[in-house]
Amino acid sequence: MPKLVVDSGRRLIAPAVELYEAWLDAHAEWGPGVHEDGFGLMPGDDVSSVAGFGLWVARLNATSAQGRDGRCSYRWIVEDGRVLGGIALRHGDGELVRKVGHIGYGIRPSARRHGVATWALAAIIAQARVAGMDRVLVVCAAGNLGSVKTIERCGGVLESIQDTELGPARRYWITVAESRA
Repeated sequence: MPKLVVDSGRRLIAPAVELYEAWLDAHAEWGPGVHEDGFGLMPGDDVSSVAGFGLWVARLNATSAQGRDGRCSYRWIVEDGRVLGGIALRHGDGELVRKVGHIGYGIRPSARRHGVATWALAAIIAQARVAGMDRVLVVCAAGNLGSVKTIERCGGVLESIQDTELGPARRYWITVAESRA
């Protein structure tokens, strides 16, 4: 799978310790908590210290290298030294994928409405194609109109709207060979 997708200075890269300050800046924009979708941030992760951040980045990169069904390829969306967001591609069809989809992403608030999510989703779909995936499931909150538009721009076809513990969620399938954006 390619590690880098480039488009006019915007890149998808593997998580990198060198981006600690830039990542902290993005993290601060979301406010407290671990709610940044696409970053693989868990409640026990210590990202406030350089050492803890390094351990977290190492865990993300190790997960990206695991076997097919347990693998989750984490990528950060960067441009001009800024971390604009994160996106994750989950491989296989396990319980987590059935629940939350193959792809999860989050864009920092100041980078929203600039085409970043659409670009990143199209780029990770290209990586899914290289990985041999035929189609991917993408799930978003039913009321998240920004994500609805992003997913539909990239070829998402609504399968259903289901109730979840976090509220209603829209489930979309994207045929990888036919994705657009």
